[in-house]
Amino acid sequence: MSGYALDFGTPVNTALLIYILYSVQKIVFPSTSTPTTIPNEFKHGYSWMPKAHPPTVLFQTYTPKTLEPFNGQDGGRILLAINGIVFDVTAGRNFYGPDGMYGNFAGRDASRGMAKQSFDLDMLTPIDQPLDKLEDLRPDEIENMKGWIEHFSNKYIVGGRLVENDAV
Repeated sequence: MSGYALDFGTPVNTALLIYILYSVQKIVFPSTSTPTTIPNEFKHGYSWMPKAHPPTVLFQTYTPKTLEPFNGQDGGRILLAINGIVFDVTAGRNFYGPDGMYGNFAGRDASRGMAKQSFDLDMLTPIDQPLDKLEDLRPDEIENMKGWIEHFSNKYIVGGRLVENDAV
């Protein structure tokens, strides 16, 4: 016997054919009867509702001095700035909170540190100094900073802009 003839004589083939025909029948002719009982998971309301609405973030203008309190201490909001854009990174508390590996950027202008891929404290401009103009960055460091801005823009809420201390 040659070729690939389908043999319905074996029990496995017969069971598979019956299952396929039953499945097709359920898809083509779905049941129209209404359920007699309410499913258990809906008896106490919907569980997908959040416990509380997340706090509203208003777009604001910040200075280094007004940004500094948003460092995540005492469970508060965490903001950081990159190249003049302020991001609300509170959702990433594990990274940007007081005990996080990027915690020194919380409440600060993180532009130079992000550009140079350095988390050292000397990457931060003191809050009573003018903003870092970033004029000495190499083209690859500027691209690196732009990559971080894109990453933060996709992941976190833009909460404002950073300007000089005397600009507000």
